Amino acid sequence: MSLKHIVEISNRYGSDPEYVLAGGGNTSYKSGDTLCIKGSGTSLATITEKGFVKLSRTALSEIMVKKYPADEKKREAQVLADMMAARLPGESGRPSVETLLHNLFDETYILHVHPARVNGMTCGKNGRKIAAASFKNAVWIEETKPGYTLAVLCRQRMEEFCAANGRNPEILILQNHGIFFAANTVSALDRLVADFFARLDKLIKKTPDTAEIPAGDEREEQAALFAPVLRMKLGAPHIVRYSFSREIERFCSSRAAFAPLAGSFTPDHIVYCRCAAMFLDSADELDSALEEYRAEYGYEPRIVFLRGVGMFACGKNYKEAATAQAVFTDAVKIAVYASSFGGARHMSARLTDFIRNWEVESYRSKVGAAPAGAGRLAEKVAIVTGSAQGFGAGIARAMLGEGAYVVIADMNFEGAKALSDELNAACGAGRTLAVSANVTDEDSVKDMVRECVRSYGGLDIFVNNAGIVRAGGLPEMTKSAFELVTSVNYTAYFLCVKYASEVMKLQHEADPAYMMDIVEVNSKSGLSGSNRNFAYAGSKFGGIGLTQSFALELAPAGIKVNAVCPGNFLDGPLWSDPERGLFVQYLKAGKVPGAKTVDDVRRFYEAKVPLGRGCLPEDVARAIFYIVEQKYETGQALPVTGGQEMLK
Repeated sequence: MSLKHIVEISNRYGSDPEYVLAGGGNTSYKSGDTLCIKGSGTSLATITEKGFVKLSRTALSEIMVKKYPADEKKREAQVLADMMAARLPGESGRPSVETLLHNLFDETYILHVHPARVNGMTCGKNGRKIAAASFKNAVWIEETKPGYTLAVLCRQRMEEFCAANGRNPEILILQNHGIFFAANTVSALDRLVADFFARLDKLIKKTPDTAEIPAGDEREEQAALFAPVLRMKLGAPHIVRYSFSREIERFCSSRAAFAPLAGSFTPDHIVYCRCAAMFLDSADELDSALEEYRAEYGYEPRIVFLRGVGMFACGKNYKEAATAQAVFTDAVKIAVYASSFGGARHMSARLTDFIRNWEVESYRSKVGAAPAGAGRLAEKVAIVTGSAQGFGAGIARAMLGEGAYVVIADMNFEGAKALSDELNAACGAGRTLAVSANVTDEDSVKDMVRECVRSYGGLDIFVNNAGIVRAGGLPEMTKSAFELVTSVNYTAYFLCVKYASEVMKLQHEADPAYMMDIVEVNSKSGLSGSNRNFAYAGSKFGGIGLTQSFALELAPAGIKVNAVCPGNFLDGPLWSDPERGLFVQYLKAGKVPGAKTVDDVRRFYEAKVPLGRGCLPEDVARAIFYIVEQKYETGQALPVTGGQEMLK
């Protein structure tokens, strides 16, 4: 038996968001008496042959004629047990809940997907009438409970179709659910899908515009003020992702405009977005609305609309929030498409309640969920400036390794993007975010912080790492070089703290017990003067003054402000760059008496360290972790110098 073709079908349709979201949908393949079906909780986009569960078709057919208890819970439990018993020897996965339905078809390949265009019709008030007139090879399945009940109804409707038409249906259209396609070859399946959508598209009078609208207006400012509060009210750690498009603009303009989104369209929307979104006329309603929502549903909302501002998708981690964002954006599309089919029709309250409490969907949700965060910084949101390379990149890697979400902010956006892509590929989508940032430009700093809030909902740790060195004595130093060092190392620190602390203050107001951190990556040159390097040392001395002053001002807001003072990162580009590195600069400036080569300069600086080596990024990262973990230190400058500089 070869599963090659069904894997190809699954991956191709499953990786296309026009057909599948959040790993939903399922596929199957038949060979003789064996049905191979996608395992529950697996993703079509990435499934391999190992992700399919093999079952006996004979055993599955026997389930359809067996007598089961009238009690719904007992019946579903016994059907599940019998379906698990139908697995072939050696099979261990849990088959899709729709396995019985797949077995009703005799065709070799079955594709079940939930495209928004299809669900515009399945969730439209006139969808059934229009489908009957437009798709003669299809059977419409009215809203019903999934699993065994759905399979029984589908068998009945398929038999009725066959009796009336002398042939089996090729397509099942499930009200408020999705669509099934059946064919004996891959090419026939693709033609069936393409033909269906060609005819469907002719029925659609309006298509949704869900492209994100760029930031920059008053609405974006309101979103930046609301998201951190929402994040804290839901209970940190939480991730909140902001969305705004032309369609969201229309739906969030009033409660009346929001009505098409007020109920659930499909089971997926309940699983990933909860059974209702929350609408607020103003941010002031948040506390009372959350209390009412929790009392009614017993959990937190995943989707919050704020009138005139936009949509906020929430989750206990990035994956949960991003999935809710994608799936509810799908609901927005369905609402627009449904306008071509008589307007939106939501799932009934009875079916919604069933899905909400159904063990199968609970299992699917748990299997598809991201694991709980681990590490010393689990689920905290951090910005690290100047983190495309050097100390900053090392700090970002280390923080990610301890469970943080990290914004990699740098003027070198290409470098930041390359590092972010590398880390996300290794650790998971959304774990890092690359942002272009010039820390000396106030608007750029504001945009950096705002982008962090848009993507994650708030900010817990700000690491002010971006820095610059221009070495030289009084005769060599120019005014422009001196001012550049001061601008990057001193003034930019003020700008970053100003805008990072605005977000942190909002979080503190929402949750006064929550502590946050601002950490300046200073230098040993901020603790002791540096010969022929006064521009750098002066800026770093000033940075410690700012750290102590900020610490006093921000302590009432639950924000600790500290500095770490690394020794020399002799292996990093700041020192070792062959053209502009400090080894070259110090050699040219004559800072090391008698040095004739770069190696002479390096040995000179290594000899100054009692522990005999330069500072490494992981040394600084460990110091930052200590600062974040301790709750009773602020305004401190912690040496990380191998003993070269010590606290006095």
